[in-house]
Amino acid sequence: QETHKNDQILTYIGQILKTSYLYNIEWYFSKSMKLRLFILITLFLSTTPILGQIAADSIHTKVVLEGNPEVLALRSEEDNSLYDIRQRQDWEPYNRTYVTSDSHDIWLKLELINSSNETVFNYLYSEDHYQTIYLQNNSELKILKNGVYIPLNERSNKLESFFTKIEVPPLQSVEVYIRLRIHSRSFPVSYPEIYSEKGYWNLSRQIRQAESKSIGFIYFYIISLITLITFAVVFWIRLRKKLYLYYLGYLFFQLIYGFLVLRNTVAPIGNFFRYFPETAYNLFEPIQFIFIAFYIFFILHLLKMEKYDNLLAKVTFYLGVFCIIYAGLRFLLSYFFYDPKLIGIIFSGIRLIILPLNLILIIWIIYKVKHPLLKYFIVGQSLFFAGSILASYLGSTNTHLVPGHFFNFKEAPNVIFQIGLLAEVYCFSFALGQNIFLLQKDKNIANEALIEQLKKNRLLQEEMNKELDIKVNEKTTELIELYTQLEQQKEKEIKADFTQKLKTMKMMALRSQMNPHFLFNSLNAIKHLMMTARNDDAITYLDDFSTLLRSILQNSSRETITVEEELEILELYLSLEKNRIGESFDYSISVTSREALSQYYAPPLFLQPFAENAIWHGLYPSNKKEKKLNITFDTSESLKIIIEDNGVGRQASRMKEKLHKSMGMKITKERLSLFNHLNNPTIHLVFTDLLEGETSLGTRVTLTYTN
Repeated sequence: QETHKNDQILTYIGQILKTSYLYNIEWYFSKSMKLRLFILITLFLSTTPILGQIAADSIHTKVVLEGNPEVLALRSEEDNSLYDIRQRQDWEPYNRTYVTSDSHDIWLKLELINSSNETVFNYLYSEDHYQTIYLQNNSELKILKNGVYIPLNERSNKLESFFTKIEVPPLQSVEVYIRLRIHSRSFPVSYPEIYSEKGYWNLSRQIRQAESKSIGFIYFYIISLITLITFAVVFWIRLRKKLYLYYLGYLFFQLIYGFLVLRNTVAPIGNFFRYFPETAYNLFEPIQFIFIAFYIFFILHLLKMEKYDNLLAKVTFYLGVFCIIYAGLRFLLSYFFYDPKLIGIIFSGIRLIILPLNLILIIWIIYKVKHPLLKYFIVGQSLFFAGSILASYLGSTNTHLVPGHFFNFKEAPNVIFQIGLLAEVYCFSFALGQNIFLLQKDKNIANEALIEQLKKNRLLQEEMNKELDIKVNEKTTELIELYTQLEQQKEKEIKADFTQKLKTMKMMALRSQMNPHFLFNSLNAIKHLMMTARNDDAITYLDDFSTLLRSILQNSSRETITVEEELEILELYLSLEKNRIGESFDYSISVTSREALSQYYAPPLFLQPFAENAIWHGLYPSNKKEKKLNITFDTSESLKIIIEDNGVGRQASRMKEKLHKSMGMKITKERLSLFNHLNNPTIHLVFTDLLEGETSLGTRVTLTYTN
């Protein structure tokens, strides 16, 4: 019985020692019960810590700080310093009422004592976003930072955001102040704990095992996207089509999203967003809407919606634009005006708008679009839609945070969303492959048609060769009999000479018509100035007109003049028109080389009708404030003359010609035809309507000298 009582005493002392965290002492030092009791009591009295201390060297696995009588707590504002906290007297025992929120921080105070001769390492476990630990050892103050929102280069633990290593020197005590903050309460309340080194490794291994499947899938998601992006880049470089550019943007921003999700795990590779945690948080939702916008633009081009329904194409396009605008506004809101409640309302509200609208568009596309690749869109969109709904449900209800739930795993909403995204990506990869097949099929059909056409051309060429052989034979016969046809040839030459003279006479007749036409228009201009009481302008105009008339009379007997001389007549004519019309009309003449113009010839008064036509039928009817006429003489290669106005255009001018038909252009074209027949080089004439959409910007006349 005495032995039994002694054993009970030993058990009781052992429980006391366990309470003081000295459970690892060897109980059986001697066979003598009295000696054992003496040794145990002596050890107990010499090593039991004083009240208010936690024995760092005796923590077996962990110590829960919540409810621990050795831990004190208080609430504070965000800007309170350690000095302010030490001055406060309202410390209370740490209990469940002390919970971090976005409006206040929680401070904890405790003391760790190491009674051993070796340095002890403990680990603070906390899921709060910001953890700052102040370690006061004698006069030395050490500050440790950790948490998912602390940049990686500032963390004391580079591998894990929730474990902070605390070092307690041998035979010393350390005063510990812990400051806990959160960015927003999106996770269940958890209370900090202090783990021994053994407990840390066990829990760290359990956490990594629990997250391994999620991390594995996220890596698979990232690697798949990188592979597809490589192919998309190659296709875009080779084909340079918007379809592949939008698909590339769709994949790239999904890849960024994958790395953003990876930031919330303990994954060791590719977790570079841990260096920019707050930026990553602000980008998280905007990135999703950016790649959705690229997806919308990609679908718009893949299915060629405008071909089937223009309204559907416009609605789809503006939905993509809305997603980009929302992404930008959402990022700015998070970055400058962060409000967790407002963000939560926007998160739920925007999905209540986007998801039903997305469903309506799916039904609309299925009903209207009859593209061969529609089946891939239906399957991919259905998988994405299912993943989005399930992920939104889990994110808004926090169902994935319920222990034992089927979706209770790390980053469950994002992983499910990524599953839907990846399935959709694979569907569209198959669709792009099928699209290339269809394009190749069309190309093969076109090639077959081309080959068939080439065969026909070859047969035609053979027939033409046969005809050519017959003609060559005929010509050979004609050459043999040529000496009998000398008289006929002379007759033909006489007839050709007569024809040439006839055309020359016609050229002179046209020139004689041209001068009266110009005189008629000039006199009308003088009449207009006099009738509008612009007498001074009329006198100036009459002086210049007389000078111009003298030049015309001097050149009237010549069949051709140099372009340099024609330029001088044109300058005088335009100055007359400037005086007549006033400041609203402006013209410019650009000449590369006046000396080079002397090497080219043209009919007298050849350019004036084009300028006149631009002024009277293009600029004069125009309502524009600035009426411009630009004339360029480019002699860099051959001579090119460009006459360009910003008038009403030829279409509007034709409507007015019904009332007043200009004869100048008709005469000039006939003169041009005769000039080309008689001279070399010839002058090539081109009229160009300057348009912007359906709006006329004016007319360009191009005269090119060609050999």
